[in-house]
Amino acid sequence: MSDGAVAPAEPGLGVTLSELYRLLRLTVRCCLEGGLERGSVLKQMYEIGNRSLVFLCIVMAFMGMILTYQAGLQTQRVVPDLSLLGATFLQLLVRDLAASICALMLATRVGAGIAAEIGSMVVTEQVDALHMCGADPIKHLVCPRFLASLGMFTMLVVLAACVAVATGTWTASAFFGLNPRTFLNLSLLSAGDVVVGLTKCVAYGAAIPIISAHAGLTAFGGSEGVGSATTRAVVGSSLAVIILNFVISGTGYVVFGP
Repeated sequence: MSDGAVAPAEPGLGVTLSELYRLLRLTVRCCLEGGLERGSVLKQMYEIGNRSLVFLCIVMAFMGMILTYQAGLQTQRVVPDLSLLGATFLQLLVRDLAASICALMLATRVGAGIAAEIGSMVVTEQVDALHMCGADPIKHLVCPRFLASLGMFTMLVVLAACVAVATGTWTASAFFGLNPRTFLNLSLLSAGDVVVGLTKCVAYGAAIPIISAHAGLTAFGGSEGVGSATTRAVVGSSLAVIILNFVISGTGYVVFGP
């Protein structure tokens, strides 16, 4: 922290939510107005998408194996029939797990990165320099990351989910002797499950960059302030994912049924 600087008191929950809503509103307005540098958006798409793909695929590969193996063991304790193991796994993956697990992983990687980058610019007065030059920091710093996250998140989830399905199919075949055609059963998967899953992708893809950017923009002090902003970004994004998951899942249950 800088010499003689005193960190401001933490704002209340209501103030923080109000600031997040205001930042989201301004970001969406700037995106709709256009005029963004295509290169900056593409750069963020590469940082958020390409650099996260291997990480998410590895995580979801192990999740597919773990979930299939544990579900198979628990099912065998009740009934010997595993014909619906794959159908249940696919429904749960599409409706909830793929988007939620990927979002929690991206909250740690992408959220921390956004907060650290913007927070470093704040404490080194680069954001103040943008203000003095008549440039809008939200348009130049937040909008490219917001659009990149929205554009890449769904693609990442779909690719990672495919990896989870592949490893789950292999696990079912290797440990339980289940035919891959039997495991890849879409009988329980409905259009409502797909809608709920895609809704979560959009919600998570919007929440993570907004919360992380807000944490970076409110950073204070030197390296300690940047570290604190990074922590707040990861915690806030993860909490938002859990809350949004509850809200969207509950709404989907009411609208589309179980």
